[in-house]
Amino acid sequence: MMSDHRRLHPAAIIFNFIKTLRESLFLIIITFISFKDDYLGWYLLGVGVILILIIVFSILSWYRYTYRIEDNELRIEYGIFIRKKRYISKNRIQSIDLTAGVLHRIFKLVKVEIETASSGSGAEASLKAVSLKDGEALRNELKNVKQVDDSAGENLEEELQNEIPVISQKITVKRLFLAGTTSGSIGVIAAIAAVGFSELEQFIPDDFYDETLELIVSLSIVILIVLGIMGLLILWVLGIAGTMIKYGNFTISRNEEELLITRGLLEKKQLTIPLKRIQAIGVEESIIRQPFGYVSVFAEVAGGSIDKGEELSTVLFPIMKANEVEDFLQKFLPEFITERQELNKLPKRSKKYYLVRSVLPFIVMLAGVGFFIPQFIWIPIVLLIGSMYLGILRQKDAGYRIDDKLLTIRYRMLSKVTMVMHHKRIQSFNRKQHKLHKKEKLATIRLSIIGIMGAGKHFTLKELDEEDSNSVSSWYSYRE
Repeated sequence: MMSDHRRLHPAAIIFNFIKTLRESLFLIIITFISFKDDYLGWYLLGVGVILILIIVFSILSWYRYTYRIEDNELRIEYGIFIRKKRYISKNRIQSIDLTAGVLHRIFKLVKVEIETASSGSGAEASLKAVSLKDGEALRNELKNVKQVDDSAGENLEEELQNEIPVISQKITVKRLFLAGTTSGSIGVIAAIAAVGFSELEQFIPDDFYDETLELIVSLSIVILIVLGIMGLLILWVLGIAGTMIKYGNFTISRNEEELLITRGLLEKKQLTIPLKRIQAIGVEESIIRQPFGYVSVFAEVAGGSIDKGEELSTVLFPIMKANEVEDFLQKFLPEFITERQELNKLPKRSKKYYLVRSVLPFIVMLAGVGFFIPQFIWIPIVLLIGSMYLGILRQKDAGYRIDDKLLTIRYRMLSKVTMVMHHKRIQSFNRKQHKLHKKEKLATIRLSIIGIMGAGKHFTLKELDEEDSNSVSSWYSYRE
C-alpha cells in the first residue's frame, strides 16, 4: 500500500554517488593540476577519503529518504542530520512524468518527477529510482485512477499501451532521420565544441599546440577547404545522431484530460501535459525545412520546470508535412484549429522598417571591416545581402487572424513561426506607437501568456496597420 513508508530502490545509492561525484569532479581536477608534482601521494589519499565519504553519504541519503501517500498528500521525508518533510497535495499536482535513463533501464526502474504550478527550475519532487510497477502505481494513485495490475509490463512502452489512450501517433524512422538531417544543429554543436576546446586548450602542451597551428597554416587553401567540409559533415552526422537519440520512438497520445508523450532511445521519457495548462500551439517552419514543406509542432505550457528537456517549449511532434498539421490538431487539439494560411498581412509601408532593422548591424560591420581589414570586405557584403532578403521575408510572412475566441499571429526571426492562442489564455495585451508610426498609421502589438516556470512568454507583431491593431485590441478587451 502507498500509505506505508517506502524507500527508493537501492540503486538510488548509485545515482546519489554519481551525482555527488559529478558535482565534485571540477574540484578534484583543479587540485590534481595544483598538487600533482609535489604532493601526489597526499592528493591520492585525499581523493580516497573523499570517495569513501561520498559513498557513506549516498547510502545514508538513500536510507533516510522515505515517501508515502496519506490524507490525499504525497509525503516525503529526507535529510541525514536535519530531517526535512515535504507534503504535496494531490490537488496541487499538475503533471507526473516518468523517465528511464540507461542505468534505470538496466535495473528496470524509472524516475518519477512531480510538478505543481509553483515548480521552479526543477520538479517539485523527484523520486530518483523506483520500480516501474511502483512508479505507475504512485502516478495512478496521485491521479485518482485505478491501480495498475501487478503483472504490468516490464518497460515504459508496454505500460503506455496498457493505459489504452484514446488516440496516438508515432513518428516513423524515415521522418526521424529527416528531422535530424534538417535540424540545423550544426551551429549549436560547433558552439559547444568551441567552448569545450577553449576549456581544454589550457591542458594542451604549448609545443604540441604551436606545431599543430604551424602545420595548419602551412596547408594549401584546397586542403583547408576539404578539412572544413569534412568537419561540417561530422557535425551534421552528430546532429542527426543527437536528434534520433533524443526523439527516438516518439509517440504522442491523448486521453480526456491530458497529452502523453514518450520519447528517447538512451533515456526514455514520458511527459504528461494536462490540456488545461496548454496556453498556445505553435507551428515552426525553419529556413532549412520550409523549402521541403516540413514543419514542427510545439506547445507553450504554463508552469512546470525546465527539467522536461524541451528548453522553453514542449515539442508535440518533431516533424511533419505542413499539410498534415490540420489532421494532427484535429486528432489531438481540435480546440486550436484555425485558418492559419489566410492571415491579414502587414501593409507595404511597413517594409522599410523591417529592412532597416535587418541590415543596420551588417552596415556597421561593413564599415568596420572595410576600414580595418578590407581584404575580407566580401564577407559583410554577403551577409548584408542575406539580411536584406531576410528582412523582406519577415515583413512578407508576418500577419494575424481572429477566429471567434482564437487569435493567430505569424512572425519570423530565422524560422517562420505561427502561434494560435485562445482568448482566455492571453494574460496581457500591449499596443504602442512612436511618432513615425503615428504619422504612417502603424502600430506594434505585444501579447503575453504564461510560460514555463510561470514566467511570461511574449509575442510581438510590429508595424501592423493602425486599424488592424485596434481590431486586435477590441477583440482582447471584450469579455463575456
